[in-house]
Amino acid sequence: MPRPTGRVLTLLELLQSGGTRTVAELADRLGVEGRTVRRYVDQLIDLDVPVESVRGRYGGYRLAPGYRLPPLMFSDDEALAVLLGLVAGRRAGLTTTEHTASETASAKIRRVLPKHIARRLDTLLESLAFTDQPGEFDTPDAGVLLTIADAARHRRPVSIRYTDRDGRRSERTLHAYGIVAHSGRWYVTGKDTQIGEDRTFRLDRIADARTLPGSFEAPVGPSPAQRVLSGFATAEYQHEVTLRIHGTVEQIRAHLPASVASLEEYEPAAGEDRAAERWRRVELRAERLDWLPPVLASLDRPFVIERPDELRDLVIVLADRLASYARQVRQRGTNVMR
Repeated sequence: MPRPTGRVLTLLELLQSGGTRTVAELADRLGVEGRTVRRYVDQLIDLDVPVESVRGRYGGYRLAPGYRLPPLMFSDDEALAVLLGLVAGRRAGLTTTEHTASETASAKIRRVLPKHIARRLDTLLESLAFTDQPGEFDTPDAGVLLTIADAARHRRPVSIRYTDRDGRRSERTLHAYGIVAHSGRWYVTGKDTQIGEDRTFRLDRIADARTLPGSFEAPVGPSPAQRVLSGFATAEYQHEVTLRIHGTVEQIRAHLPASVASLEEYEPAAGEDRAAERWRRVELRAERLDWLPPVLASLDRPFVIERPDELRDLVIVLADRLASYARQVRQRGTNVMR
């Protein structure tokens, strides 16, 4: 028979699963009488666990927000899910500047894992591989992240101190639309009130964020994630590239995603399939052009380079090189190529 302390911990686990639990339900789950449930609740309150009573026909008990995090009860699968989430978050670079927080959280959970669960976790981590290399990302300050998230949620202006990629520092007032995680970095997109235009800022380059009085209306149109991807595709770089590619949107986007290129989709004629192959205009900006010829070759679709001429020359050079490789024949028994 479970000891009273064990039942108190079971009660805490039931309350942590969410919602309001009636006294009758808790008594049935714990195998005790209603007055015993009330005594167990009093013990949790004595331990500063924020249990509150809900009156009414469907009343009972539930957990309320407290001044500190109460002891958490995890099932085996929940503990594994939390630990794997911490591993994946560190791998993707989606952490805050409190680098040790993720490590200490993992250590606390692993320290109390049952041995058979710990062995399962170690087996999984030993067999787990990633297709990409872990990046060395600059991570944002947790206070900045939470302040901007709150400002975006409640549509309040926020003042930020920002350092751009050239090291220039400025103070801006931002109407934050939302926070976006992309390729291992945190971004905030919103309206820069100083210039009256939408901008995207890296959160790790924001040194300070302060919520200001007032409010603003949320804009209609693309979501914050779509705005960030569009901003990447139209950012100022050395080369402006315009292409016409014959294919479907899916075929083109498989090699030139929205974060790289903008795609002009022509309105199909009456009765014409929207997903059919047709000529579409693609525009992008790049600091270098040498990566584009292999991408265009991998499309395996007809294309026309409208600009720049330099890209056309690079494609011709790649085509000639591939043709020369294809004509080479290895002589049997020798290393001579002809």
